[in-house]
Amino acid sequence: MTKFKETMEKMKQMSDEERAAAVENLRSMCICPTCPTYNECAKKKDELLFCATGKSFMCIHFEKECLCPGCPVTRELGLNNMYFCTRGSEKAQRYEHTIWGAEMK
Repeated sequence: MTKFKETMEKMKQMSDEERAAAVENLRSMCICPTCPTYNECAKKKDELLFCATGKSFMCIHFEKECLCPGCPVTRELGLNNMYFCTRGSEKAQRYEHTIWGAEMK
C-alpha cells in the first residue's frame, strides 16, 4: 500500500476533531501562497491545500509554475501528482488516471 493510501486509511479512522486537527497541521505546512500560480483571489478566499481539497473554486484558472513537488505536504502524504489547484486533489487525479490510463499533462 502506498504512503498516500495508508495516510487516507488512518484519517478515515480518526474522529472528526482529530481529522480537523490533522488537516489544520497540513494547512500550516502548505506552500501554495508562495507558488507563481497562486493569485490574489485565492489569497483573499483563503484557498489552501488544493492537494486535499481539490481545484480552486473560482480563483485559479491558469498554470504558471508548480511548486507542489517541493512542498512538505507532498512528502508527508506521499503525493504523486501536481497542479492540484487546477487539476484537482491527489485522490481525484489518481482516479482520473485510473479511468483514462494516462497522466494528464
